Amino acid sequence: MSRNTSVTKGARARAREEVTVAIKDEARRQLAAEGAAKLSLRAVARELGMVSSALYRYFPSRDDLLTALIIDAYDSIGAAAEAAHAEVAGQEPVRRWTAVCEAVRVWALAHPHEYALIYGSPVPGYRAPDSTVRAAARVGQLLVDIVRDAHRGRGIAVQPLPGGLRTEGERLAADLAPDLPPAAATAMVAAWAQLFGLVGFEVFGQFSRVVEDREAFFSHAVTQLARGVGLLPQG
Repeated sequence: MSRNTSVTKGARARAREEVTVAIKDEARRQLAAEGAAKLSLRAVARELGMVSSALYRYFPSRDDLLTALIIDAYDSIGAAAEAAHAEVAGQEPVRRWTAVCEAVRVWALAHPHEYALIYGSPVPGYRAPDSTVRAAARVGQLLVDIVRDAHRGRGIAVQPLPGGLRTEGERLAADLAPDLPPAAATAMVAAWAQLFGLVGFEVFGQFSRVVEDREAFFSHAVTQLARGVGLLPQG
Protein backbone atom coordinates (compact mmCIF):
# COMPACT_ATOMS: atom_id res chain seq x y z
CA MET A 1 0.00 0.00 0.00
CA SER A 2 1.41 3.37 -1.01
CA ARG A 3 1.82 6.19 1.48
CA ASN A 4 -0.72 8.33 -0.40
CA THR A 5 -3.30 5.54 -0.27
CA SER A 6 -2.72 5.12 3.47
CA VAL A 7 -3.07 8.88 4.06
CA THR A 8 -6.28 8.98 2.03
CA LYS A 9 -7.82 6.09 3.95
CA GLY A 10 -6.80 7.70 7.23
CA ALA A 11 -8.43 10.98 6.24
CA ARG A 12 -11.61 9.17 5.24
CA ALA A 13 -11.69 7.31 8.55
CA ARG A 14 -11.28 10.56 10.47
CA ALA A 15 -13.99 12.24 8.42
CA ARG A 16 -16.35 9.32 9.03
CA GLU A 17 -15.63 9.45 12.76
CA GLU A 18 -16.34 13.18 12.85
CA VAL A 19 -19.65 12.77 11.07
CA THR A 20 -20.60 9.86 13.36
CA VAL A 21 -19.90 12.02 16.41
CA ALA A 22 -21.96 14.86 14.95
CA ILE A 23 -24.88 12.53 14.26
CA LYS A 24 -24.85 11.17 17.80
CA ASP A 25 -24.51 14.64 19.32
CA GLU A 26 -27.55 15.84 17.37
CA ALA A 27 -29.47 12.70 18.33
CA ARG A 28 -28.72 13.41 22.00
CA ARG A 29 -30.07 16.92 21.58
CA GLN A 30 -33.26 15.42 20.16
CA LEU A 31 -33.47 13.00 23.07
CA ALA A 32 -33.31 15.94 25.47
CA ALA A 33 -35.95 17.89 23.57
CA GLU A 34 -38.35 15.18 22.41
CA GLY A 35 -37.51 11.90 24.13
CA ALA A 36 -36.24 8.65 22.64
CA ALA A 37 -39.61 7.59 21.24
CA LYS A 38 -39.59 10.57 18.85
CA LEU A 39 -36.01 10.19 17.68
CA SER A 40 -35.99 10.50 13.88
CA LEU A 41 -33.17 9.88 11.44
CA ARG A 42 -34.75 12.31 9.00
CA ALA A 43 -34.86 15.04 11.65
CA VAL A 44 -31.23 14.39 12.60
CA ALA A 45 -30.19 14.56 8.94
CA ARG A 46 -32.15 17.76 8.43
CA GLU A 47 -30.52 19.49 11.41
CA LEU A 48 -27.08 18.50 10.17
CA GLY A 49 -27.77 19.61 6.61
CA MET A 50 -27.51 16.06 5.30
CA VAL A 51 -29.79 14.11 3.00
CA SER A 52 -31.36 11.08 4.68
CA SER A 53 -29.70 8.65 2.31
CA ALA A 54 -26.27 9.91 3.43
CA LEU A 55 -27.09 9.43 7.11
CA TYR A 56 -28.27 5.88 6.46
CA ARG A 57 -24.71 4.99 5.46
CA TYR A 58 -23.73 5.63 9.06
CA PHE A 59 -26.82 4.29 10.83
CA PRO A 60 -29.11 2.13 8.66
CA SER A 61 -32.08 2.57 11.01
CA ARG A 62 -33.32 4.48 14.03
CA ASP A 63 -32.71 1.39 16.13
CA ASP A 64 -29.05 1.27 15.07
CA LEU A 65 -28.64 4.88 16.18
CA LEU A 66 -30.45 4.20 19.46
CA THR A 67 -28.20 1.21 20.10
CA ALA A 68 -25.10 3.35 19.57
CA LEU A 69 -26.42 5.98 21.98
CA ILE A 70 -27.32 3.32 24.56
CA ILE A 71 -23.87 1.73 24.39
CA ASP A 72 -22.24 5.16 24.71
CA ALA A 73 -24.36 5.95 27.77
CA TYR A 74 -23.62 2.63 29.47
CA ASP A 75 -19.91 3.02 28.72
CA SER A 76 -19.94 6.58 30.05
CA ILE A 77 -21.58 5.69 33.35
CA GLY A 78 -19.38 2.61 33.60
CA ALA A 79 -16.22 4.63 33.03
CA ALA A 80 -17.30 7.16 35.67
CA ALA A 81 -17.88 4.38 38.19
CA GLU A 82 -14.56 2.72 37.39
CA ALA A 83 -12.67 6.00 37.70
CA ALA A 84 -14.23 6.67 41.10
CA HIS A 85 -13.40 3.15 42.23
CA ALA A 86 -9.79 3.47 41.09
CA GLU A 87 -9.34 6.38 43.51
CA VAL A 88 -10.30 4.21 46.51
CA ALA A 89 -9.19 0.79 45.24
CA GLY A 90 -7.03 0.07 48.28
CA GLN A 91 -9.62 1.03 50.85
CA GLU A 92 -12.21 -1.04 52.73
CA PRO A 93 -15.03 -2.69 50.73
CA VAL A 94 -17.78 -0.41 52.10
CA ARG A 95 -15.87 2.69 50.96
CA ARG A 96 -15.26 1.16 47.52
CA TRP A 97 -18.96 0.30 47.25
CA THR A 98 -20.18 3.76 48.23
CA ALA A 99 -17.68 5.44 45.87
CA VAL A 100 -19.09 3.50 42.93
CA CYS A 101 -22.68 4.23 43.91
CA GLU A 102 -21.95 7.94 44.41
CA ALA A 103 -20.32 8.10 40.97
CA VAL A 104 -23.45 6.58 39.43
CA ARG A 105 -25.57 9.28 41.06
CA VAL A 106 -23.28 12.12 40.02
CA TRP A 107 -23.21 10.89 36.41
CA ALA A 108 -26.98 10.48 36.27
CA LEU A 109 -27.64 13.98 37.59
CA ALA A 110 -25.22 15.39 35.01
CA HIS A 111 -26.71 13.31 32.14
CA PRO A 112 -30.43 12.94 32.95
CA HIS A 113 -31.59 12.32 29.38
CA GLU A 114 -28.98 9.65 28.77
CA TYR A 115 -29.84 8.11 32.13
CA ALA A 116 -33.49 8.05 31.07
CA LEU A 117 -32.51 6.33 27.84
CA ILE A 118 -30.88 3.40 29.64
CA TYR A 119 -32.86 3.24 32.89
CA GLY A 120 -36.14 4.98 32.07
CA SER A 121 -39.21 3.77 30.23
CA PRO A 122 -38.59 1.33 27.35
CA VAL A 123 -38.65 2.87 23.88
CA PRO A 124 -41.73 1.60 22.03
CA GLY A 125 -40.80 -0.82 19.26
CA TYR A 126 -37.13 -1.02 20.26
CA ARG A 127 -35.43 -4.16 21.53
CA ALA A 128 -31.86 -3.81 22.73
CA PRO A 129 -29.49 -6.24 20.97
CA ASP A 130 -26.86 -8.39 22.66
CA SER A 131 -24.21 -5.84 21.68
CA THR A 132 -25.39 -3.65 24.58
CA VAL A 133 -24.79 -6.29 27.25
CA ARG A 134 -21.06 -5.78 27.84
CA ALA A 135 -21.41 -2.04 28.36
CA ALA A 136 -24.56 -2.45 30.46
CA ALA A 137 -22.75 -4.83 32.83
CA ARG A 138 -19.86 -2.53 33.75
CA VAL A 139 -21.32 -0.98 36.91
CA GLY A 140 -22.87 -4.22 38.10
CA GLN A 141 -19.66 -6.16 37.50
CA LEU A 142 -17.71 -3.61 39.49
CA LEU A 143 -20.05 -4.01 42.46
CA VAL A 144 -19.85 -7.81 42.18
CA ASP A 145 -16.04 -7.57 42.17
CA ILE A 146 -16.12 -5.56 45.41
CA VAL A 147 -18.30 -8.16 47.13
CA ARG A 148 -16.17 -10.98 45.71
CA ASP A 149 -12.98 -9.40 47.07
CA ALA A 150 -14.59 -9.02 50.48
CA HIS A 151 -15.79 -12.63 50.42
CA ARG A 152 -12.27 -13.83 49.68
CA GLY A 153 -10.79 -11.53 52.33
CA ARG A 154 -12.49 -10.84 55.65
CA GLY A 155 -15.66 -12.56 54.53
CA ILE A 156 -19.20 -11.26 54.19
CA ALA A 157 -22.19 -11.43 56.53
CA VAL A 158 -25.26 -11.84 54.36
CA GLN A 159 -28.63 -13.02 55.64
CA PRO A 160 -29.47 -16.62 54.69
CA LEU A 161 -32.11 -17.23 52.06
CA PRO A 162 -35.53 -18.60 52.97
CA GLY A 163 -36.10 -22.10 51.67
CA GLY A 164 -38.49 -21.02 48.97
CA LEU A 165 -35.88 -18.77 47.40
CA ARG A 166 -32.97 -21.18 47.49
CA THR A 167 -33.39 -22.46 43.94
CA GLU A 168 -33.67 -18.97 42.53
CA GLY A 169 -30.64 -17.86 44.54
CA GLU A 170 -28.59 -20.75 43.18
CA ARG A 171 -29.60 -19.84 39.64
CA LEU A 172 -28.67 -16.19 40.16
CA ALA A 173 -25.30 -17.16 41.61
CA ALA A 174 -24.59 -19.52 38.70
CA ASP A 175 -25.48 -16.85 36.16
CA LEU A 176 -23.94 -13.76 37.77
CA ALA A 177 -21.32 -14.72 40.35
CA PRO A 178 -20.55 -18.45 40.62
CA ASP A 179 -17.95 -17.85 43.33
CA LEU A 180 -20.39 -16.07 45.66
CA PRO A 181 -22.94 -17.76 47.94
CA PRO A 182 -26.50 -17.79 46.56
CA ALA A 183 -27.62 -15.46 49.35
CA ALA A 184 -24.99 -12.90 48.33
CA ALA A 185 -25.91 -13.11 44.65
CA THR A 186 -29.58 -12.59 45.51
CA ALA A 187 -28.75 -9.62 47.73
CA MET A 188 -26.62 -8.16 44.94
CA VAL A 189 -29.52 -8.19 42.49
CA ALA A 190 -31.78 -6.53 45.06
CA ALA A 191 -29.13 -3.89 45.82
CA TRP A 192 -28.60 -3.20 42.11
CA ALA A 193 -32.32 -2.58 41.66
CA GLN A 194 -32.47 -0.38 44.75
CA LEU A 195 -29.43 1.66 43.69
CA PHE A 196 -30.96 2.59 40.35
CA GLY A 197 -34.32 3.10 42.01
CA LEU A 198 -32.77 5.66 44.36
CA VAL A 199 -31.01 7.41 41.49
CA GLY A 200 -34.08 7.30 39.28
CA PHE A 201 -36.30 8.81 41.97
CA GLU A 202 -33.93 11.76 42.22
CA VAL A 203 -33.34 12.19 38.47
CA PHE A 204 -37.04 11.99 37.64
CA GLY A 205 -38.19 14.24 40.48
CA GLN A 206 -39.98 11.77 42.77
CA PHE A 207 -38.05 13.06 45.79
CA SER A 208 -39.41 16.57 45.32
CA ARG A 209 -40.91 17.85 48.60
CA VAL A 210 -39.93 14.56 50.23
CA VAL A 211 -36.14 14.39 50.61
CA GLU A 212 -34.33 17.69 51.07
CA ASP A 213 -30.71 16.72 51.81
CA ARG A 214 -30.49 14.23 48.97
CA GLU A 215 -26.75 13.76 49.03
CA ALA A 216 -26.72 12.75 52.70
CA PHE A 217 -29.82 10.61 52.20
CA PHE A 218 -28.23 8.80 49.26
CA SER A 219 -24.96 8.23 51.11
CA HIS A 220 -26.83 6.68 54.04
CA ALA A 221 -29.00 4.54 51.76
CA VAL A 222 -26.13 3.05 49.76
CA THR A 223 -24.20 2.33 52.95
CA GLN A 224 -27.23 0.31 54.07
CA LEU A 225 -27.19 -1.46 50.71
CA ALA A 226 -23.53 -2.36 51.34
CA ARG A 227 -24.51 -3.97 54.61
CA GLY A 228 -27.35 -5.76 52.87
CA VAL A 229 -24.94 -7.53 50.51
CA GLY A 230 -22.81 -8.55 53.48
CA LEU A 231 -19.99 -6.01 53.44
CA LEU A 232 -18.50 -5.56 56.87
CA PRO A 233 -17.49 -2.09 58.16
CA GLN A 234 -13.86 -1.55 59.06
CA GLY A 235 -13.14 -2.19 62.66
